Parts: sequence; C-alpha cells; structure tokens
Amino acid sequence: MGSIVVIGLGPGDPNLITRQAWKLLSQADELYVRTQQHPTLAGLPQNVQIQSFDDLYETLEKPEDVYSAIAGKILELGRRQQGVLYAVPGSPMVAEASVGEILAKAKSSGQSVQIVQGLSFIEPALELVGLDALAGLKVVDALEVAACNHPPFSGDEPTILAQMYSRALASDVKLTLMNEYPDEHQVALLHRAGTLSAKIEWVPLHELDHSADIDHLTTLFIPPLPESAGFNALQETVAHLRAPDGCPWDQEQTHASLRQNLLEESYEVLTVIDSGDFTSLAEELGDMLLQIVLQTQIAIDEGEFQMRDVTASINSKLIRRHPHVFSDLEVDGVASVIRNWETLKAAERKPDAGVLSGVSPAMPALAQADSYQSRAARVGFDWEEISSVLEKLNEEIDELQNAESDIEQAAELGDVLFSVVNWARWLEINPEAALRESNARFRARFELLEERARIDGRELTQMTVDELEELWVGAKQVLGTTGMKSGH
Repeated sequence: MGSIVVIGLGPGDPNLITRQAWKLLSQADELYVRTQQHPTLAGLPQNVQIQSFDDLYETLEKPEDVYSAIAGKILELGRRQQGVLYAVPGSPMVAEASVGEILAKAKSSGQSVQIVQGLSFIEPALELVGLDALAGLKVVDALEVAACNHPPFSGDEPTILAQMYSRALASDVKLTLMNEYPDEHQVALLHRAGTLSAKIEWVPLHELDHSADIDHLTTLFIPPLPESAGFNALQETVAHLRAPDGCPWDQEQTHASLRQNLLEESYEVLTVIDSGDFTSLAEELGDMLLQIVLQTQIAIDEGEFQMRDVTASINSKLIRRHPHVFSDLEVDGVASVIRNWETLKAAERKPDAGVLSGVSPAMPALAQADSYQSRAARVGFDWEEISSVLEKLNEEIDELQNAESDIEQAAELGDVLFSVVNWARWLEINPEAALRESNARFRARFELLEERARIDGRELTQMTVDELEELWVGAKQVLGTTGMKSGH
C-alpha cells in the first residue's frame, strides 16, 4: 500500500541515467521532480507526465522551507495506493537536501523509501579538472560558504562548491574565499558538467562573479594552494617533530621548558607592531603560533588535552560572550558591550573568584596595573573625572618627596607609577606600549649620540654633562621631540 521511490536523474545527459532508473521511468505514467530546470528531463520517455515543485521556489524565501515543503508533499503522495516516483538532479544522496528531509520524515512516520542511485555532478566535474576524488577532495554547498565569513575548509584541500547558481551567489562566495585565498588564485567554473555542452572556465578568484555563463548547472572547483599552509599542516609538522622519528630537541621539551620561548616570541610580536613593520608581522605571529601548537602537542603526548579542546574552548567562549552577535541581545555601543561582557564573566567565575582574579601575576607591571584598574573601573570603582586622577598623582608625588626611609620611598614610587598608569588609562593610552615606544626613542637617540662621539674621537665617560647634552640635542634634532634633561 503506497511507496516512495527517489530516482537520481544524473548530471544532465540522458545517456548517463542508470538502467534501473530508466526502467522505472519507462514504466511510470507520473513523475514528480524537484525542478524542471534540468537537461535530462528533455530526454525522458514520452509516456511519463512530469510535475515539478518549481512554484515553491517562488513562494518560499528560504531554501530549507522549500525542501521541507517538498518532503511533506512527497510523503503525502507516497501514502496513495500507487505511491510516488520522485526524481532529483544528479544522485539522490549528493547535495540533495530535499531527499534528506524525505528520509528523516519517512523514518518518523514509518514510511519506506527506495533510493535509485544516479551519477552525481561530482564525477563529471572531476573529469573536467582531471582530479581523483581520493586526492583529499572536499565537497561543500556554495550557499553554506556564502553564509560564512571564513571558508569552512582548508586551502590545502582541492574543493568543489556545488550549486553555484548565480553571479550574486558567486559574489558572496568570493568574499568568503578571499579570507583564505590570494585574490589571484586560479579557480575553475565548471559549466554544465555531465552534458554535451560541458565547459571549464579558469578565472582569478577576484573575477569569480564576472562570468556571464554562471547558472543553475555551474559548479566551482578550487585547487589547493601551492604549498601546505593550513592549520592541519602545521599540526602535522609539529607532531612529526615530537614523534619517535622526529627531532631530539623537540622531543625533550615540556610545558615549563618552553615558557621563556613563549614569552620571547610574544615580545617579538610586540616589537614588530611597535615598529610598524607589518610585513614582518606574519612571520612573528607564525613563531608565536608555533609555541601554542607545540605546547598543545606536548599535552596530546601526555594525554592532557587535544587541539580541539583548545579551539573549542575559545570558540564557545567567544560565542557565549557575544550574545549581541550570535543571539538576540541588543546593545547600544561599546560601553554596553563591555558592561555585558563583565556580567557574563562574573557569572562564569568560581564563587570565591574576584574581579581581579583573571589578571596574570606574570604580566609586566605596567600592563598588570592597567588591567587591575580597568577591571575595577568596569564595576564602578573609578574616579568621576580626570582632574581627580591628576590630584591623586600630585598627592602621591608629594608623599614620595616626603618619604624618609628606603622602604617608604619604594612604596611611594610604586604608588606614583600606579597613578601614572591610571592617568594613561583616562587618556586612553596603553602605558606599556607608551613606555616601550619611549624606550625605543631613547635607544635610537642614545645610539646616535654614541656614533657622533666616536666620529669626534671622544669617550662618553670623559665628557661633561653639557657636552653630552649638546650631542643629545643634535640627536633629537635628527630623530625628533624632547631633550635629555627634560626626560629625553
């Protein structure tokens, strides 16, 4: 009593329909198809009456609603005594969301579904580009890619994007892909693969949406990048270094032994950022990323955790702490975002953890003071205006001048520096970065002073303060801003 038979019509050439599918079509007098926009339909047996669901694409906005509606109708037709024959382009089990809906609903309703396989679009697409699917092929829906901000796959993998049906969709896909691939990376638009009019069109990625031939029978092929550059490739390299046939040095490292390396690489990144040499930033970030991957591989080897624990932790935290992006919370600016962030963090803390508990004791002192003050300010512990901050700074300077013992002077100097950091926070200046830049300026000027002294044949230790100041003034005229006696 009733049945549901789903047939794959192949990629477009009627000659590619399977013998089993052709036999069923030859015996049928009624056929429902997801869409009539498929070349195979023109070559079907004349006895079959075709009805399509193309009208649903016009009345429903979301593709998932279309597929759900089709599935509901097919299940209803399947309850008839004669059942229903439903045909889809390609293979029923490849990039056919309506079939997935039918199978899920049929399982819950107790109806049986017979799948008659067909040749998918993938095989003729691979033929066009001359690729074996076992070469790491990734198959993704173009709609899924268009909805992402970063491709859901690695540039190290040959990838096929199905259902690249319009130039507008190609434009959205292009913007996502450009987050992973160079603008000039050559990609292939495969038009009408599996038909007699199949065509391959190679274009640079930035011209992906320029093609006038893009339609419902277009597929995109993305070759892998010329060298392995994905995160998985880096993990493989590091895992190999730690393996028995790897590097003796890497094999001996521990979490603790790499502590200094991590710190040094972090400072190298800061140095490049401070210098403005952003052409070197990618390399320095790579060195820092190596430390993270190596620390994680040590944890894997020791059975402590895996990389997916690292990435899953930060990914879930980002989503959880951005409900104004990933949920329905409304915010009215940065201040509102920060307040909500602190509320969420407070809810995540252990019961006995305070506002300052997350600030690392190992941070540089200026940065640590800035973090302490910023976190306290977020919960309302702050001055009401900057004039009060300056009054406090002057008060601390007076206390330093009046301090008598070495211990008192050290304590009061710390209070002065703490107040200076507070002033910097109110001026929206990063005190750690400001001092690093000041240090860099001092070094550049002093090295120029030394160079000029050498040229003159003089030793710095034999020069008077006024002579040194004269050289300093000359250096500052070359390199800019304040002189040594005023604090350099």
